[in-house]
Amino acid sequence: MSNNHLSKKDIPIDERLIFALDVPNEAEAKKLVAILGDSVSFYKLGLELFMAGGYYELIDWLVKRNKKVFVDLKFFDVPQTVKSAVMQLKGRHVTFATVHANDEMMRAAVEEKNSTKILAVTVLTSLDNGDIKDLGFKVDINELVLSRAKRALEIGCDGVISAGENAPVLRDSFGERFLIVSPGIRPVENREIDDQKRTVDVEEAFKNGADYIVVGRPIKDAPDPKQAAGDIQKRIANLFQ
Repeated sequence: MSNNHLSKKDIPIDERLIFALDVPNEAEAKKLVAILGDSVSFYKLGLELFMAGGYYELIDWLVKRNKKVFVDLKFFDVPQTVKSAVMQLKGRHVTFATVHANDEMMRAAVEEKNSTKILAVTVLTSLDNGDIKDLGFKVDINELVLSRAKRALEIGCDGVISAGENAPVLRDSFGERFLIVSPGIRPVENREIDDQKRTVDVEEAFKNGADYIVVGRPIKDAPDPKQAAGDIQKRIANLFQ
């Protein structure tokens, strides 16, 4: 496997792993953060926690502990509502936020991003070519990812959310100056046991061009989550040191 697309951005090695904090409530989130300790420094907070309540309080709690926060709510609404939603993040020291939207919605998010980097979702890793056809698209996933990424970057988004398998074509087409965050990472091949259909492993994601990877269940469901996160951190360090 070639290192051709390995990220050269000045990103602390331990921050390249983002843990998806997908748990039912704030108390369980804090408990898991305590278990993970210094093995994870970057957390993604998604829709499940948002609906549970205490979302902003959890953001503040993480930031006070020098953790970075990724707000993954995939904003999609009329442009003014998207703009107002992004405005709510001002002053909260959120590193990333996601938009899953058309051009005007993305433009509204970019206008109000302040210090938060806006990442555009290309195609969810739970979708494959069959799903894309079912949704009415007459292109394959690579073409759809390229089209959405091109528009997002022209509008001013800081990067994209993309499956690791699509990262090489994004790098070849648009260069190195934007961020690629790749979810659906599986340390070992397990494509048939969960809802992620387009997965890659840790090394493949980064060698394909990802700047960050998002890992959830392989850490959360491990017998020892801290050790599982630490093992992934070692694999990342071996690539970048």
